Amino acid sequence: MVYFIGAGPGAWDLITVRGAEKLQTADVIIYAGSLVNPKLLEYAKEDCRIYNSAEMTLEQVIDVMKEFRDCSVVRLHTGDPCIYGAIREQMDLLDELEIPYEYVPGVSSFIGAASALNAEYTLPNVSQTVILTRMAGRTPVPEKEEIEKLAAHGSTMIIFLTSTMLTELSERLIAGGYAPDSPAAIVYKATWPDQKVIRTTVEGIPQAAEENDIHKMALILVGGFLGDRYERSKLYDPAFTHQFREASK
Repeated sequence: MVYFIGAGPGAWDLITVRGAEKLQTADVIIYAGSLVNPKLLEYAKEDCRIYNSAEMTLEQVIDVMKEFRDCSVVRLHTGDPCIYGAIREQMDLLDELEIPYEYVPGVSSFIGAASALNAEYTLPNVSQTVILTRMAGRTPVPEKEEIEKLAAHGSTMIIFLTSTMLTELSERLIAGGYAPDSPAAIVYKATWPDQKVIRTTVEGIPQAAEENDIHKMALILVGGFLGDRYERSKLYDPAFTHQFREASK
């Protein structure tokens, strides 16, 4: 069995209990060495074979899975691999090879970033929609998902994999509809020991990143959720009746 496991956003103790248990019993671990906290490899048993996929192609990764198809193989991805994890292509090849697999979810970095900011992405009368996206680089983005078009919604936006294109990002967010002074934040290496949290504005994103020497491994967060105005939730409003509580008179 191959287990695709989300390692969490960075901190070694933010892996799920299920993920940690699979690591402890794995015969083989293939981990994303450029992003996964190496401390997680301390879960591995002494005779476990460990491969760093940062140095491997897709075909080489699959070759290891084929070689150890009768063993317990953990494919350890950063965050939760359903977001920019490139797991679909691995699963499709395993289907062709009739090698069974299981997907163990993890804590995504965008959730770790919310924790770092002590933020709630969905606030009443501010934003009820969260957009996770990235700018086009070597991997293209569909035209209908260009930053300007997504920014036009004015909702909460979390932008991945764009740390080297921040001037362009800022300009395109403003062109899409965000005011230059709209609140924004940069979260570098969320939940890692060297985490950095910088609050700024949409216009100030490039300068804030430069001043803090941030050029990679950062999320850009934009939207009114970073401000201080919102409405109280109806769920705990004493005047609001729901299935479990009658409104106070």
